[in-house]
This record gives sequence, C-alpha cells and structure tokens, in this order.
Amino acid sequence: MTKFIFRTYHFLLATETFFLLFFLLTAILLASSQILLRNFFDSGIGWADSALRILVLWIGMIGAMFASRNKKHIRIDILSHYLPDKLRNNIWRVTELITAAVCGIVAYYSIQFIKYEYEDGIIAFANVPVWLCEIIIPIAFIIMSMRYFVYAFMPSYLLNPEPSDINPPSEFK
Repeated sequence: MTKFIFRTYHFLLATETFFLLFFLLTAILLASSQILLRNFFDSGIGWADSALRILVLWIGMIGAMFASRNKKHIRIDILSHYLPDKLRNNIWRVTELITAAVCGIVAYYSIQFIKYEYEDGIIAFANVPVWLCEIIIPIAFIIMSMRYFVYAFMPSYLLNPEPSDINPPSEFK
C-alpha cells in the first residue's frame, strides 16, 4: 500500500511538472509566432493574445503549486533563525496550518466564482468557455491547501527548508 501511495504521489508530481513545462513552452511558441507573424507577414492569430493571457494565469497557478511543493514560496522570516529548534518547529506548524486555511478559503470562493462564470456562459476565445480557463484557480488552491495541511503534521526533520534557504548569503551578513 505504501509503495502505491509513493508511486501515485510521484506520478502527480511528474504530471504537475509536465503541465508547467507544457504551458510555458506553449506560451513561448505562441508569443514568438505572434511576433513573427505581425512583424514579417502583417497578420497574426486572432485568439492568440487571449490565449496567452490565460496561459499566464495557468503558468502562475501551476508555478505557485510547484513552489509550494518545494517549499520555495514567499515567506516572511524575521525571527526563525534566532529561535530554539522546538519553538521554531511549532511556529512552522502553526504557519503551515494558517496557510492551509487561507488557501482553503481562497479555493472555496474561487469555486463560487467559477460557478458564476459557468452560469454566464461567456466564451474566452476560440469557443473555449471562460470558466474552463479559470478552473486552475480552485484546483491550485485546493492542492496547495492540502499540501500545507500535510506539511503541518510532517516529522520535524522534514518540516523546515534547508538552512541555506533560511540564512542570508554571506555577503549580506
């Protein structure tokens, strides 16, 4: 059973990485083709600008998921390297729970937003509905909420990021 869970987990991580790279490469190719078509052929792809805006949203949300899985997200860290290990670990756990709650709240309200968009039936580009373009918002926040909830209960040796991530580089000391 444990082997199945680890395989599933690694498959999901690989899928997340694949989508991040796929959307990034798609955005680069689409933007480059738009530039070439506009500059050299006085034409372009009519829906490309809208698609690029949607791709930026997807890349940003999947990038946030990627940062949360690697614990490379933005954090305000003023006192943690001055605190004793036990207190630091407890503060990290509370911080992870608060982050999970905030992500859960954002996920809930983004689901409500998607419901309204679905009911409106607005088309974003090329017969793609707007709600489908925005569906990444609740998906990303649900995944991040679950990750932070799990992080709050992980063993302490897995809890904190690498010491090099906490301490500033030597030139800033």
